[in-house]
Amino acid sequence: MFYHYNKSTLKLTKIPLKYLIAIALSILLISLGVGFILKKKETHTQVVKIHVENKPEFTEDSLINLLKSLNIKFPHIVLAQSKIETGHFKSKIFLENHNLFGMKHARQRASTAKGTQYNHAYYDSWVLSVYDYALYSCRYLSGFKNETEYLEYLKNTYAEDPNYVNKIKSIVKKENLKIKF
Repeated sequence: MFYHYNKSTLKLTKIPLKYLIAIALSILLISLGVGFILKKKETHTQVVKIHVENKPEFTEDSLINLLKSLNIKFPHIVLAQSKIETGHFKSKIFLENHNLFGMKHARQRASTAKGTQYNHAYYDSWVLSVYDYALYSCRYLSGFKNETEYLEYLKNTYAEDPNYVNKIKSIVKKENLKIKF
């Protein structure tokens, strides 16, 4: 039995069972609610480390082969993007950061980037830059069924240049990139 001390009457009085059950249920529900909220706020970040033993020399053909092997959607567009983002593989971001796509360091998805340099992600090799684009593609681009949807997404979210998609189309056409895949 549980009792309550009443200071005004200086007596112990029995606490009815229904109040004890109500208090116990309240404590249980509060505990479950707090536990649920805390569990929901936990962020589970899984770190996946990819170790590339050799750092193959970059060539456009090696990039094409890697895009094919990773089964990247619309690889001719991705190749055109790499040409735009790197100034045809001559930019400082590419040469020093090994960044083929002008990617920023990811905060909300898996990434192969080592950090940020020159306000862009940097990688140990160009291969890891392609892997990072593949991870980005899986996270944000996998639902697109055709080139039009894909290009629309790039226009609205990927690039700051309003002519980005037109530049991609121009490179794809001018360099006949579709036949390489």
